[in-house]
Amino acid sequence: MTAALSRTAVRARIAVAVIFGIHGVVQGTFATRIPWIADHVGAEPGSLGLALLFASVGAISTMPFTARLVHRLSPRVVVPAFLIPWCLSIVLAAQAPNVPLLAVALFLIGAAAGACDVAMNAQGVVVERAYGRSIMSGLHGIWSVGSLVGAGVGVVAAHADIPAPAHFLAVGLVLTVGTVVVSPWLMDAEPAPQEDVPAFALPPRPVVLIALVGFAAVFGEAAATDWAAVYLTDVAHASPAIGAAAFSGFAATMALARLVGDRLVNRFGPVRTVRLSGAAATAGAVLVAAARSPAPAVAGFVLLGIGVAVAVPLAFAAAGKAGPRPAQQIAGVATIVYGAGLAAPATVGGVAQATSLSVSFLLVAVLAAFIIVGAGALRPRDEADRSPDPGDR
Repeated sequence: MTAALSRTAVRARIAVAVIFGIHGVVQGTFATRIPWIADHVGAEPGSLGLALLFASVGAISTMPFTARLVHRLSPRVVVPAFLIPWCLSIVLAAQAPNVPLLAVALFLIGAAAGACDVAMNAQGVVVERAYGRSIMSGLHGIWSVGSLVGAGVGVVAAHADIPAPAHFLAVGLVLTVGTVVVSPWLMDAEPAPQEDVPAFALPPRPVVLIALVGFAAVFGEAAATDWAAVYLTDVAHASPAIGAAAFSGFAATMALARLVGDRLVNRFGPVRTVRLSGAAATAGAVLVAAARSPAPAVAGFVLLGIGVAVAVPLAFAAAGKAGPRPAQQIAGVATIVYGAGLAAPATVGGVAQATSLSVSFLLVAVLAAFIIVGAGALRPRDEADRSPDPGDR
């Protein structure tokens, strides 16, 4: 790597790390003010849950259409074009006067978030290639840290009785400035032939198994996010305070695991790292399913968080390197991966209704075990073209 490229790559890494952090801050900011929004529109739990579903639908709707723009336009244009609307669009949710308009606002918010997710992960792959070593796990770790920071500021704002529209607008403007400042440092990718980039990016065949590995990881993450507190209080007989702290601990564990994940990848390779992660996630989910007291349940969720943390960023990295059109490949994988965010809450709840919440986490364990089986799909393409070595790195 030449000195000039090294300086460009370093600046691009700083920029894309800030972009990931900004995306996470927006997510954390919005999440903490959902109770304010629910009170503002008079939403009952059922109608609020249905409205929130529209954010995921919006994200999945735009992801397949984002790839062509990412390939055609410079990341200095396309990343802020998606990220700035994501930063500011949450104001729409805070201004919605009723549940139907809240659902419309959340669809638009999700659309901006999903498009930006594809663009920033594609840029992460470009910078990782320039570095010649893994950085994607750390970028997703910075996203997690940003989410925690946004949530922390949101808690302070809620405690100070600051209305959500004012809070969202202030945060959005600050983050917009940050986006504008760092976007010129982003790095151009080698352009793909335009006729090879479809307008609607279905997952190419080489990345389907990669997408399923990511789906299994996100399923476990979403299951823990939505059901950890309920499991702690209803099954493990924990106090409400311990139940409420379960998600914070799970999120912090994931952030820490992602921040150190690149060191493991650079030492052991993506395949071995993901297999070890899948084993941890499987053990964690089984421990949760067996737990009937707080300590083993918390330990199980910690293991589950460690296990699923690096699988998703490494799935995006592998998808981006699986062919000549990284944005298309990432968009296709993202559509399937984030489908798990739609499927997990309802699936876990449905299985729990029919059997028990413990059985639901046995299902999580089965999917986590698939991460172990499918990890070989994350082998770098140049290694995949050769016979696998005994270490199966």
